Amino acid sequence: MNPLVTAYGLLLVAIAAEVVGTSLLAASQQFTRLWPTLGTIAAYALAFYLLSFALRVMPVGIAYAIWSGLGIVLVSAVGFVVLRQSLDLPALIGIGFIITGVVIINTLSHSVTH
Repeated sequence: MNPLVTAYGLLLVAIAAEVVGTSLLAASQQFTRLWPTLGTIAAYALAFYLLSFALRVMPVGIAYAIWSGLGIVLVSAVGFVVLRQSLDLPALIGIGFIITGVVIINTLSHSVTH
């Protein structure tokens, strides 16, 4: 399999683990609840472990831009849907810019192929 495809796959799973970890972080209530706290630690450990494999192929700046951009969008979505947190128009516009940035990096940048 193409190493870049594998790197993107690992990065996507790492982002998903980070989103789970961040969601559990809110549920841990400042690390006072055992199971959400352990879940947070496990999810973050998995996220960073998988990210380290993606970094074998991808430049750290590109991987981190994708990681943080998609992480922000997905955590915001979880906050909106699951935690019933509201997003105002400036927040939605900002999220739109983040998505646009991730799309530009993945479609126009040649940095990932180097």
